[in-house]
Amino acid sequence: MDFMEDIELYNEAMVNAYNVITKKVSIEDVFIELEDESDLMEDLFEFPLPFNPFMHGDISNDEIDLVVDHFSDLEEYEKCAELVTYKKNVK
Repeated sequence: MDFMEDIELYNEAMVNAYNVITKKVSIEDVFIELEDESDLMEDLFEFPLPFNPFMHGDISNDEIDLVVDHFSDLEEYEKCAELVTYKKNVK
């Protein structure tokens, strides 16, 4: 894997994290999609995340802050605001 592939994978992980944290996608939906994709394509479908959602019940504030920092660096402030609002309302 080269540097650009690493960056793409990292960005994909952050978008996935944003979608999981804001509940646009549930982990259960991901499992269903993974199962469907592997049946259709006979290949593993990847869903990278920058954290393990099964390590503990909730996503930590530090994990949310990591995703906020990523989108702040990309100047995607609407996503940052949504993540910060989620963090304030849930934590």
